[in-house]
Amino acid sequence: MFILKRQDVEISSIQHPTREQQVPILYYQGQTFRLISVFKASQEEEAKALWRELADNRGKACVLLEEPERYSVWGKVRLEQIDSDTGNHSKTGILTQASVLLLQAVYMDVEDFLGARQATLFQKDIAEVLQQRQIPQLTSPKSVNHLLSMNLQQIAQILSWQEHHVITLLQELHQLAKAYFGNTSFTHQLVDRLQDMPEGERTLFISWLNQSPLSKLWH
Repeated sequence: MFILKRQDVEISSIQHPTREQQVPILYYQGQTFRLISVFKASQEEEAKALWRELADNRGKACVLLEEPERYSVWGKVRLEQIDSDTGNHSKTGILTQASVLLLQAVYMDVEDFLGARQATLFQKDIAEVLQQRQIPQLTSPKSVNHLLSMNLQQIAQILSWQEHHVITLLQELHQLAKAYFGNTSFTHQLVDRLQDMPEGERTLFISWLNQSPLSKLWH
């Protein structure tokens, strides 16, 4: 766990072993770190919060890099892990996957705690809301029901959303789930609900969520 300046480190990029993309790598004292998230110079507190979350709460070896125009957080990685540990998708794709996983987790909670009848009603209600808000690829109750059983790969292949669609889904999901449960306990243990995602992608989503208008809802 280090706070470093640009002159302390060497930064370069390597070719991803299986995809046509360059992966930024930070080198410090013989260790390699991969970029997790970038923050503006005005977002020092957000950058440090993510860095502490990773280092203190999750025991990860990571670097907070201070530069005049930005802050960045880097997680330790072995170069041979790059293929499995990097985000395989665009940022918007990662946000989409995470939001659908949260929807699926809440739906399963409704079924587990409130029963099958309430789960069926929840399915109907969320389908109506998402159709009204014109979320792409969710044009019928059947398509929303299919969403509840998609795996990560299917989500990435089928859904093509923009960031505002993700925000809309998470706002509507929070409002509906609160009405069903009568409280917001379903927002707790957020990280546990995203265990199917690679760690780097999960961290990126949580970092985005903490900086978004949704941070007060999903915490």
